[in-house]
Amino acid sequence: MTPDDERPVDDAARLAARRRLPPGQYLPRGWPVLHYGRVPQIDLATWDLRIFGATADASTYALTYPELLALPQSDVSADFHCVTKFSLLDNLWRGVLARDIAAVCPPDPAVTHVMVWAEYGYSANVSLSDFLAGTTVFAHSRNGAGLSPEHGWPLRFVCPPLYAWKSAKWVRAIEYLVGDRRGFWEDRGYHNLGRAAAEQRYSYQERPGDGPPLQA
Repeated sequence: MTPDDERPVDDAARLAARRRLPPGQYLPRGWPVLHYGRVPQIDLATWDLRIFGATADASTYALTYPELLALPQSDVSADFHCVTKFSLLDNLWRGVLARDIAAVCPPDPAVTHVMVWAEYGYSANVSLSDFLAGTTVFAHSRNGAGLSPEHGWPLRFVCPPLYAWKSAKWVRAIEYLVGDRRGFWEDRGYHNLGRAAAEQRYSYQERPGDGPPLQA
């Protein structure tokens, strides 16, 4: 097959991929690196993942990295959409499903939302239903390779239906909430829900009931 014969196939595949994109998104070359603040220096010997707040037994849990890796490991194939408008399609994430962590460290029945905490006090809120969805994963690898520090190693929260600011890098804690509370970017003008398919980018787009009031 000649290169000229191959090109229409490439173009057709790329056109099909573009048609899958949520509104306003584009396909980039590579995986752009975007985050607030510097890349942290992490020592796995002292690292742990805390689970606290409204847990079922009022306990605070702490999982070391080996304990986290000893939990069931799952592969999740999902697209990834950044609010800055790039999308990466058909990523294969590997890690621990959020619902498998919740099975070991269960929330109280009154919990409605979860705050995911990361290094430097970064936080992102999601509904409990999004947290427990089958594609929500605490990932350590993508497409067969471990995440780089720039992309969130040793642990990144990935919630595919939501814009990627919700998919916090360098995760350190999970807080169970009995009511919604805005996270870092949600307090700074991003949409409280952040669903990519509905193009929920900014707080001015919110409708009544989409989230708690913005702080003055």
